[in-house]
Amino acid sequence: MKLSVLDQSPVLAGTDPQEALRQTTELAEWTDRLGYHRFWVSEHHSTGSLAGSSPEILAAHLAAHTDTIRIGSGGVLLPHYSPFKVAESFRVLETLHPDRIDLGVGRAPGGLPNINLALNKGNVPNVEGYPAQVEELIAYLHGHDPHGMGIQATPTGDTAPPVWMLGSSGTSARVAGELGASYSFAHFINGRGGTRAMERYFNHFTPSLQQTEPDANVSVFVVCAETDQRAEYLASSLDLALLQIEKGGRRTHFPTPEEALSHSYTVFEEERIADNRKRMIVGSIERVKEEIEELASLYQVDEIIVNTIVTPFEERLKSYELLAGAFELSTSTTMT
Repeated sequence: MKLSVLDQSPVLAGTDPQEALRQTTELAEWTDRLGYHRFWVSEHHSTGSLAGSSPEILAAHLAAHTDTIRIGSGGVLLPHYSPFKVAESFRVLETLHPDRIDLGVGRAPGGLPNINLALNKGNVPNVEGYPAQVEELIAYLHGHDPHGMGIQATPTGDTAPPVWMLGSSGTSARVAGELGASYSFAHFINGRGGTRAMERYFNHFTPSLQQTEPDANVSVFVVCAETDQRAEYLASSLDLALLQIEKGGRRTHFPTPEEALSHSYTVFEEERIADNRKRMIVGSIERVKEEIEELASLYQVDEIIVNTIVTPFEERLKSYELLAGAFELSTSTTMT
């Protein structure tokens, strides 16, 4: 079983965006030493509680501060950008760090609806053209000239970062399969229907320039602690954060467990928390290990991407350490 990391650079209570990015760097270094397989960072815009707005820049920084863990985007929101420019950005990363870079792409706005306008000169992007964009992107990354314009995405080289299509629906899964890309299902966004989406990916996979066999993983919220009681206490802050996200509005930070436990929940909010728990794995080391293995078996994948957002930051580090120990990723590193 491979374990990986999705970090959205959350701004925790009592911190600021600068500290959030410093914590992302520390977490990348920490999980690299622990033996995690890959570390992806996200793209969110005009969001006070998430500091990561430019994954390609952050990935360059993280790759320079780590040794073996794969670094990538989870992901670049391709409809906003030129596939040629994205290919060149990631060809630079690949040239600097050969065989360590992943290019995850998605088609979501990455924030409030007006983000679409701000990123596209006042226009709404053509999301219907997204599959063609991905096809172009793969071609450019591999040194091809898909439109016969006499150009190449430079710098050229012998290796290319794999394109991962990120999604939370069956539509994106089918497109990923048909284009011969790798596929990552966002279970932490959509706790329902993921297995059917993954089946679509496998059933529609067609060999491509990039790969001859399907490659897939699943991302999920995880909170791991030494006891179920401690894990539930820490996860209460994520429960409240997800409610706040659903209500909309601007947030400046992720709440603390103390804030969550002092909140007076309505019956509707309690129902939403129970439903959102389908997107999360929470518990002691033994329980979380068992549920991660069950999730991997359910999706028929051998890699789970873990997204842990709890306060304080030290508890995030500890959760990843406990998981690494449970899955025997590495036995040479302990927290100081």
